[in-house]
Amino acid sequence: MATATSRALPVFQPVPPPRGDLTRVRGLGRFLRWKHARTAVQVPMLLLAVVIVLDGFLGPQVAPENAAGVAPWVQWRGFVVLSLLVVGNLFCMACPFMLPRRLAKRLMPADRSWPSWLRGKWLALVLLVLFFWAYEALDLWNSPWLTAWVIVAYFAGAFVVDGFFKGAAFCKHVCPIGSFNFVNSLASPGEVRVRDAAVCDRCETKDCIRGRHDAAGRLVQSGCELWLFQPRKVGNMDCTFCLDCVHACPHDNVGIVARVPGAELVSERWRSGVGRLAGRPDLLALVLVVVFGGFMNAAGMIAPMRTLQTATAHALGVHSELALWTLFLLAGVFAVPALLLGVTAAASRWLGGGRVPARANLMRFGYGLVPVGFGMWLAHYGFHFLAGGLAIVPVLQRAGGDAGLPAGAPNWSLGGLVPDGLLLPIELVLLEAGLLGSIVLLHYISRSLYPDARAARRAFLPWAVLAVGLAAAGAWIMTRPMAMRGMMMMPGMEM
Repeated sequence: MATATSRALPVFQPVPPPRGDLTRVRGLGRFLRWKHARTAVQVPMLLLAVVIVLDGFLGPQVAPENAAGVAPWVQWRGFVVLSLLVVGNLFCMACPFMLPRRLAKRLMPADRSWPSWLRGKWLALVLLVLFFWAYEALDLWNSPWLTAWVIVAYFAGAFVVDGFFKGAAFCKHVCPIGSFNFVNSLASPGEVRVRDAAVCDRCETKDCIRGRHDAAGRLVQSGCELWLFQPRKVGNMDCTFCLDCVHACPHDNVGIVARVPGAELVSERWRSGVGRLAGRPDLLALVLVVVFGGFMNAAGMIAPMRTLQTATAHALGVHSELALWTLFLLAGVFAVPALLLGVTAAASRWLGGGRVPARANLMRFGYGLVPVGFGMWLAHYGFHFLAGGLAIVPVLQRAGGDAGLPAGAPNWSLGGLVPDGLLLPIELVLLEAGLLGSIVLLHYISRSLYPDARAARRAFLPWAVLAVGLAAAGAWIMTRPMAMRGMMMMPGMEM
């Protein structure tokens, strides 16, 4: 670690003073600065995960009546996207998979470096695509038993990987959920960041990255295990909000501060632990899979998709659902996006006067699609959460009754958090807010690439058209009839 922090670093570019800081809010700030704050939120999540797994294995294999059929696919997904919208990557902060990982660090050597050929996001990207595929092809949403096995596999994976390798290798290079959160947290309004750069310039110990040690040289507080050196950190990529840097900083100079969502995507600054975005094809590939995966995932649940699948099956003579979902995933996440992105980058290069090559054009503008992709995930997952947020109550009552606890009779009529008539307007507002964010971000990216204002406007146009097209496709998807998943079917409910 000493080698990583002692090498020559790029000249630090001062950032504006932070506006708003959750670690300075009375009560909440004191809790966040408490050394065991993360454990305090992880333990309830771990207990909930245990309940979900047990019910998934032992409870009724009817998804709307099982905790493993409701909690992960309605409440958890809703919490993830809403927390990303309001603050930042709070799920990774509360991640229950990290508690067994701490045990692994004690029982196993954890002294190996992560293989160089597996560094970056390629492995996490592959696992995320496999998750998207399994969700549809294996009907994860409708199988409490399979869902329970996925959770168990997650615990085992975190335990084994971080038991053998240094730092937070599982979070940084493997975890598909974390990678999903990293991408969408680029559009979040909160960031773990230093308050005063001058304080960091004077700091001699650099505990935020090296960790804090006692007089005997024993480590008493870890520094950032994802190798994000706070004075050179830019944005939310790879940040799990673990707050180790907050607890390790001897000057109390790190907090959770407000920021302009997506602002770091305009700059080509070098950033600690990430490097330059234009030099990370793995990162761009992950971003684009998350963006287009949002539209594909939502489209998989509407009636027109079923009709298209049936027509495709007859046309190709393919009657295996696994094969059909594989074909549609490859088309929706790879083939169609590759065509759209290639045409858009080429048109942008041409309209911009050919100053920026198509590949470089894609490597910069591609990140501008994050907000509209996040808007799609918000609209989709927010729909499930708002339409069935209370469905977990009778499920837990039923599980408690099965365990012999006085949980009361389940009220299966519980479901939505808001009136049905508000669902579609909320979905469309979230989606269009994402579109607006992408339009603004793409504009500023274009201005940073092209000194000439006219060339910048022309190069911006194809990407703006693509963003509008994605939002329009999302709005069309959200207005199609959809079979409810992971909750009791409510008459007349449409997406």
